[in-house]
Amino acid sequence: MLACSENKPQFKAIDLTGADYARDFQLTDHNGQQRSLKDFRGKVVVLFFGYTQCPDVCPTSLAEMAEARKLLGPDGDKVQGLFVTVDPERDTPEVLKAYMANFDPGFLALRPTPEQLPALAKEFKIYYKKVEGKTPTSYTMDHSAASYVYDTQGRLRLYTRYGTGPQALASDLQLLLAQG
Repeated sequence: MLACSENKPQFKAIDLTGADYARDFQLTDHNGQQRSLKDFRGKVVVLFFGYTQCPDVCPTSLAEMAEARKLLGPDGDKVQGLFVTVDPERDTPEVLKAYMANFDPGFLALRPTPEQLPALAKEFKIYYKKVEGKTPTSYTMDHSAASYVYDTQGRLRLYTRYGTGPQALASDLQLLLAQG
């Protein structure tokens, strides 16, 4: 006899169901439209923080997100990829739009103002720090390297570590889509 065995899904990512942070945002997308989580109701949302001049973590994460979406076949249309820049100084809407086109035409980039970024980082428990370069514009950004996943009702459900891979992400997305 199994004690306390519930029929909980076996996620590959860290289950954050019920967490009291990373609940929502009010940010402008790369098309100039105000966005919040409620805009994506009915879809599973994968949210990643980064910046366009990131040499490896960001493009790898977005490529994996795009591949996971493809692995879901027709259900991929029920997944919304979101990229939130931690470098609003250089990541203009034009730069973000061009960057997102490299991964998936359905993905959106969100751009907090420099004034919004500290409170947003605190709400989402993410780290970011500007690291000076040889010139004023050649700086890099240290930042958290994981994604948050929200269910179709806009509730925070999962924390996916960097490098988990598209198959693991697709599996978790499928489980969330099956829950409706």
